[in-house]
Parts: sequence; C-alpha cells; structure tokens
Amino acid sequence: MLLLQHIAWGLPEGTEIIRDVSLDIGDNKLVVVTGPNGGGKTTLAKLIAGIEQPSSGRLILDGEDITALDMTQRAQKGIAYAFQQPVRFKGLTVRDLLELASGGELKEAVLCDLLGKVGLCANEYIDRELNASLSGGEIKRIEIASVLARHAKLSIFDEPEAGIDLWSFSRLVETFEELRTAGAGTLLVISHQERILSIADEIVVVADGKVRAAGPKDEILPTLLSEEKTARCPLGREEARV
Repeated sequence: MLLLQHIAWGLPEGTEIIRDVSLDIGDNKLVVVTGPNGGGKTTLAKLIAGIEQPSSGRLILDGEDITALDMTQRAQKGIAYAFQQPVRFKGLTVRDLLELASGGELKEAVLCDLLGKVGLCANEYIDRELNASLSGGEIKRIEIASVLARHAKLSIFDEPEAGIDLWSFSRLVETFEELRTAGAGTLLVISHQERILSIADEIVVVADGKVRAAGPKDEILPTLLSEEKTARCPLGREEARV
C-alpha cells in the first residue's frame, strides 16, 4: 500500500531528524508508531502526509511515486492527517467541517455517528461554530471525526489521546478497533499509550530519527513493555491525558 524507501529529512542548518527510514505499510492495517519523545515520530507522519518533503528517498502509494506531491495532492490520493494541535476554523460549524471533509452533504444520522465515534453528543455539537467556545479537547475530537469522514486509504492520527478525557479516549480506542475490523483503510496512529499499542496489527518503534524495530504487535510489544521498566521507551500507563 505505502512504501517508504530510504527517507531522510533535516533542518536547514543541517541537523538530520529522519535518517534512512524504510517501511512497508500494508492495506487495512492498524499500525502504531511509538518511541521516545523527540525521536522523529511526528516528523515522519508529516513526511507521509506531505506537510514536509523528504530531502532524499521515495514514497510509493499503491505503486505510484508520490514523493513530489504536497499535502493537498496527497489528500486527493487518499491520505488524511489529523493534526496534534488542530486549527480552529472561524465561521465554520462542525457540520460544515465534516461535510467539507467528506466531500458532500451528510445526513443527520451520519453526522451523529461520526461525532459519536469520538465521544461527542451530536445534538450539542453539529451546529456549533469552531471557535474559542470549544475547548482544546473538543476541537481535537472534532478534528479526528473530520478525518474519519474522509474514508481515506490511509488515515494518520498524531497522538489522538492528547487532551481528551478518559471516557472519550476509551470510545476512541473502540472506534479504532471497529474501523480495523471493518477494513476501513489503513490507520497510522502515533501513540505511546499501551492500550492503543495493544490493539495494533503492527508496531513501529522510532528513535533518534530511525526505525529501531518494526513488526507484528506480538513480536514488538513484549520488548517495549520490558524496556518500559528501564524508562528507555516509556509507554503511557494513564488511559489518556486530561
């Protein structure tokens, strides 16, 4: 589905952040990217989404080289990205955003289902504006719902647990499980939460800008749990950040 071939990226002054990363991400997989803070996880996600362009290497989506495409062009090819810190869209309602994401008008039942998947009561949110009256956690959940509305080939979620309450986090984990079971495209989730890691098909460990390990959950997770004891690659024991 998506191949990363020797991807590298660095800062203008020459500091290398991503170094020779190669990955093969399959269809209809739940892939969790984890590792220590500052290791390059978010940068790697931005390179896949087209927010940043690699300094070397190639990205191949379904056999097509998409390396030179920007974020908008990659979105048209079926890659969706949920920002860790979502932008507030002044003047737009939640309904507007979800319909823009889906590419057309949505029935009330569909809107309710999308918002319910991220732990929001639809009746309270459908016609609310995306402005300062919404908390950061609410905006984050609406952003995740907008990614779900796109029905993308590859949906990228950057620390979806950040800033949401425990109940909403539990609902989000259930949603990821449901989407995986339904074969709703590939989900690439950046997270250190053990509960999210436990439902993955595959886990990728990124540290110091390199892939340190990658493979089926049953092979990778026991090693991560062991390393947690030495605090080299800490996992989130809390259910979510509040």
